[in-house]
Amino acid sequence: MNHELLKKFFVVNADQLDAAYDEPACQDDLAAVAARVADVLAGHTVLELACGTGYWTRIIAETADAVHATDISSEVLARAEAHGLPDNVTFGQADAFDLPADIGEYTAVFAGLWWSHVKREEQEKHLAQLRAKLGKDVLLVLVDECYVEGLTTVIARTDLEGNTHQQRMMAGERVEIVKNFPTDSYLRKKLGNAAREIRVRRSEHYWLLTARLK
Repeated sequence: MNHELLKKFFVVNADQLDAAYDEPACQDDLAAVAARVADVLAGHTVLELACGTGYWTRIIAETADAVHATDISSEVLARAEAHGLPDNVTFGQADAFDLPADIGEYTAVFAGLWWSHVKREEQEKHLAQLRAKLGKDVLLVLVDECYVEGLTTVIARTDLEGNTHQQRMMAGERVEIVKNFPTDSYLRKKLGNAAREIRVRRSEHYWLLTARLK
């Protein structure tokens, strides 16, 4: 799976991906993690990576001083902007894998349901560029999904790097998408060189990580 395929997948499947937030079994966990995200980002100037159609943008905007929501796709950014979010939200097109040098100054960076699509062999580089572009001591907040038997799309294969892959539909064709489900110990180990004060909270359906970039 390359980055172009991932971009196309998120554009074509935007409605389907948003519908996942309506899954009845997830509602209690989703409400709890959303409340925690709003709490930890209260008062911050937040850079949001891969914002999609703005589900998490709306939640962050309730408590943050400012949110700059970015996505590589102009199509999904237009849909996010159409939600009529508060004046403390701005939007910009940017590749989460290669942020521009002038991305701006922030006290926090957030990514919702994004980390699971970053290949294991690319994660350290991804964290390094966040540190290089944003500086140290910036608060890092990640939210992603846990694997739930009978609810989560089954794993089709695991590659030599340990990435797990799902087969998903895109415009009537079956494609293979990286979707990782890291353990707490893996997260702490992978982020250990790039971040400090790593804390992971996990429920049945979601995990939430907070840390400070070194």
